[in-house]
Amino acid sequence: MSVLNPFDENYFMKRALQEAEVAYQKGEVPIGAVIVINNQIIARAHNLTETLNDVTAHAEMQAITAAANYLGGKYLLDCTLYVTIEPCQMCAGALFWSQISNIVYGARDEQRGCISLNTRLHPKTKMKGGVLAVEASALLKKFFIEKRNLH
Repeated sequence: MSVLNPFDENYFMKRALQEAEVAYQKGEVPIGAVIVINNQIIARAHNLTETLNDVTAHAEMQAITAAANYLGGKYLLDCTLYVTIEPCQMCAGALFWSQISNIVYGARDEQRGCISLNTRLHPKTKMKGGVLAVEASALLKKFFIEKRNLH
């Protein structure tokens, strides 16, 4: 008899969506990320570009730094990043250098995402998309509709 693992990709993507909600509440573009090793979240982050006045303060960049600090080293081997939106070129580049093992994203970013821009990931990194994509996309759409209506 097998026991179902409660810590599946939906579980961790829901944690990333919670981070995206925090960003949304702060008026940041609602993207959230968590980094996991051995079914344990070692980093939680969300966009902070407005708060920090820093174009590099994307959720993934914040999560990479937090995970590296937790692990005491710059390589994120055996780690999985769960992020609500496909990483951009900058974040994909940082993830390349971190040698992260897995990237799981929610919704695609057709214009600015690493796939459309043909950004290379580390050869050992596996990427999978579409996990809770509807929820991730809906939060982003809601944010940008509200932003447009305010201006």
